[in-house]
Amino acid sequence: MPLTRRTLLIASAASLATVYGIQSVIADTGDLGGLIYKTSDGVAIDGTDTVAYFTQGKPVAGSAAFTHDWQGATWQFASAENRDLFAADPTAYAPQYGGYCAWAVGEKNSLASTEPERWAIVDDKLYLNFNRGVQRRWDKDRAGFIAQGDINWPDLVGKNT
Repeated sequence: MPLTRRTLLIASAASLATVYGIQSVIADTGDLGGLIYKTSDGVAIDGTDTVAYFTQGKPVAGSAAFTHDWQGATWQFASAENRDLFAADPTAYAPQYGGYCAWAVGEKNSLASTEPERWAIVDDKLYLNFNRGVQRRWDKDRAGFIAQGDINWPDLVGKNT
C-alpha cells in the first residue's frame, strides 16, 4: 500500500485513538455505506465504467452486458476485464463519496449529482463533480475539499441511508 497523506492521517488518528481509549474515530471513506449516486433503476454513476478512469484516463460508458452489484447499486463496465478488476477490489475503483459531487460533500456538507466528464484522480482515488464550474472551484483546493469531505461523509451517510 503506498504511503499517502491520507494513510498517514489515518494512522495518526488510530494511534491517538489507542492512546486515549477511543473506540472509533476513523471514517473509512472507501466504505460508501450504501449511499451511491445512481439512476432510478439502480445503476451507479450514470452507468460510467469507473475502472476506465484509471486504465484509459477518461470516462467511458459502461454496458448492461458487463455489470457487478456492489453496495446496493449495479455498476456497469465497458468490458469483462474492467468488471473483473472492479469485482476483485471495488474500493480501489469506486468514486469517493459514492459518486456524489466531491465539492458539495466537502464545501456544503451536502449531496449533489455529478457529470462523468468532471473528474480527477487524487492519491489513487477517483473524485467526481457536478459540472465544469464546480470542478474549477474544487481544483483550486483539492486537498482542502477532500480533507473536509472525509470528515463530512460519515454524517451524510448516516443522514441519508
